Amino acid sequence: MADEMLYYEDFEEGRQFESAERTVSAEEIVAFATEFDPQPMHIDEAAGKASILGGLSGSGWHMSSIAMRLFYDSVIVRSAGEGGPGIDVMEWRKPLIAGDTVRLTIKVKSRRPLASRPGIGLVTMEHTMTNQRGERIMRMEAPAMLRMREPQAVVEAAR
Repeated sequence: MADEMLYYEDFEEGRQFESAERTVSAEEIVAFATEFDPQPMHIDEAAGKASILGGLSGSGWHMSSIAMRLFYDSVIVRSAGEGGPGIDVMEWRKPLIAGDTVRLTIKVKSRRPLASRPGIGLVTMEHTMTNQRGERIMRMEAPAMLRMREPQAVVEAAR
């Protein structure tokens, strides 16, 4: 199944996907922050250590961007996706510190066919990012729209 295209029908409630690991460097944190969120704790090691975060830390937006890339690489690239209508929940629970190695777990929370778009289903997933110590550093819930493999069978099953 790993190399097969994933459709709406493949996203049963409770199904989980795991991403690869990614180690985040100080240089990457500073580059992202310099461009998008130049707060002192994101661009200066000393300021990061002096802050409540305890070290040079990635912006929450950087963490979210990394989560998106990990989600893309582990799920979206092999899905019949049609985009997403937004994010319902975004929580940055602990800092992303330079040198951290992160992983993303994606769990299907719910799904339903879209009456307004025949052949498309809405799948809500919970994305949890953990660091090398197994600490949850980010959590997000977001719906995604996916094409159905067999739209007629899904419609009939929903009746």
